[in-house]
Amino acid sequence: MITAPRGTHDILPGAQFGWRDSARWQHLEAELRRISHQYGYVELRPPVFEATELFARGVGESTDIVQKEMFTIQPRGRAGGDGAGEPTLTLRPEFTAGLVRAYIENGLHNLPQPTKIFTYGPAFRAERPQKGRFRQFHQWDVEVFGAADAAVDAEVIEIGIALAKRMGLGDLEVDLNSIGCPVCRPAYREKLREHLRPHAHELCEDCQARLERNPLRVLDCKVDADHPAIRSAPVSVEHLCHDCRTHFDQLQRHLRALGIPHRVNPRIVRGLDYYTRTVFEVLHPRLGAQSALWGGGRYDGLIELLGGRPTPGVGFALGMERLLMVLDESAAPGPGAPRPDVFLAPLGAAARERALPILYALRRAGLAADIDYLDRSLKAQMKYAGKAGARYVAILGDAELARGVCTLRDMATGDQREVALESLVEAVRT
Repeated sequence: MITAPRGTHDILPGAQFGWRDSARWQHLEAELRRISHQYGYVELRPPVFEATELFARGVGESTDIVQKEMFTIQPRGRAGGDGAGEPTLTLRPEFTAGLVRAYIENGLHNLPQPTKIFTYGPAFRAERPQKGRFRQFHQWDVEVFGAADAAVDAEVIEIGIALAKRMGLGDLEVDLNSIGCPVCRPAYREKLREHLRPHAHELCEDCQARLERNPLRVLDCKVDADHPAIRSAPVSVEHLCHDCRTHFDQLQRHLRALGIPHRVNPRIVRGLDYYTRTVFEVLHPRLGAQSALWGGGRYDGLIELLGGRPTPGVGFALGMERLLMVLDESAAPGPGAPRPDVFLAPLGAAARERALPILYALRRAGLAADIDYLDRSLKAQMKYAGKAGARYVAILGDAELARGVCTLRDMATGDQREVALESLVEAVRT
């Protein structure tokens, strides 16, 4: 038997599949679209794959994503060619770089600013699957281009929390940090190197390589998280320039005004090189080691780095699987499967043939309607309609059809009444 690739999952119909129930995904997608529009964000849909160079430059060549986790392919070229000379392509491991590319390429900077966009869909990373971490996963991504105000940072934190609350999830923890800017960060990075160099031989192999290229990444290491040298390392918030300190203080004031509890966590640096100033994570204890439901921050230099005008940016990506897993484990009520408004129960093949035009008329009227295609007994049809959650069953026998009526049964009360077929739409709607 051929099975799904490791680190992927099927989204299936039926509440018995828990967080993989397609009805739950549809509900989440509807809510994230609704709240995005409520906050003034518009949708941008980038390709699933981009030029590999985009992620190498945007995400950072020293990151684990670029070095270890990207799914990269070589195009075959035209007419069965070998693709020689064409750039390699990579399935997106994250959304921000592709959205920035689209912002620059399509001239969105010429629109009234700021540009507030959202998107959602699959992303791909070749990493070891575990709870809350997959090789194909889905994210809701929110970005604001063209606004440097700390109030915007607060907004992108708040919109994610608002979605989680709308889905019925509480007990969220917001961890916050500032990693400075090109003015103050170089001095901090050097202090961090000086602190860690005497302990380099004690660190994991990855951190030994990170120490010279990007020492902030050492603080994010899960292997060395409890190393004494990391616990005692200098923290970025104590080495901020005046502008970064002012921005960080303003952000915290905005969060307090919004009633969002938070804590400063100097170990949060995020795993991507493009971040400046604000970095944050929103956590839930039910995910254990992978407790971050979503995270993001500010990246004021990324648009310029990728060829655009100097433009501030801030955003986040929320793991949709992770959110649904936590909702499943917290017993938050799901939306339930879609219920038919009416199920047609014809008594025999001849009655079914005559009932099909009625079925199509009900659907054209905007009702969710279905019919038995298996020529089952009335008892079996009623049992199936009950399991499907149908509100009504319209029983259609030859005698009823000859008189232009059906027997309409209310599945909640068990009451039955005879209804003229020409009035069936109205009867089901009431």
